[in-house]
Amino acid sequence: MARILGYIAASLDGLIAAENDNLDWLFKYDGMDLGEHDYRTFLNGIRTVVMGRGTYDFVARDPSPWAYDGKRTFVVTSRPIEAPKGPLEIRSDIDALIAELRALDDGDVWMLGGGKLQMAFLERGALDEIEIYVIPEMLGGGHPLFPLTGFRASPTLISAKAIDRGCVRLHYRFETAA
Repeated sequence: MARILGYIAASLDGLIAAENDNLDWLFKYDGMDLGEHDYRTFLNGIRTVVMGRGTYDFVARDPSPWAYDGKRTFVVTSRPIEAPKGPLEIRSDIDALIAELRALDDGDVWMLGGGKLQMAFLERGALDEIEIYVIPEMLGGGHPLFPLTGFRASPTLISAKAIDRGCVRLHYRFETAA
């Protein structure tokens, strides 16, 4: 059974993007030494990537080549994607997608990007672990790591580690994961 994982950066005030989806605050930390927790190392262990439509649209606007070649990629949306940037599959039913992901046995699943989809998976007990990289920036407004929906949980801390440039890596397990 595939593990469904989160790997995301958030500002000190709990935001994943500033107003207008701006990530300039995060790009200032490109090249940061994450050691064994480096993004490329994480991505090498992932077989499947899942993202919402907003994250897909953001990634697709980047002029770089498709970053997820060789990965099974799902976009959760109810709208068609004209001329997709890379090979992907569209799903609109989150419950059916979770069942499909849980049936996979060829590697882990990365819940990429936005807090809305991560929260939908959390509410269904379907996010197993999350690594949160807390960046020492205060944005003052933007998109929250986890939208406030009334969902409550008490995840178990696996590890906490200060890393390069004042950043902190927090790694949690959700015991309620199905």
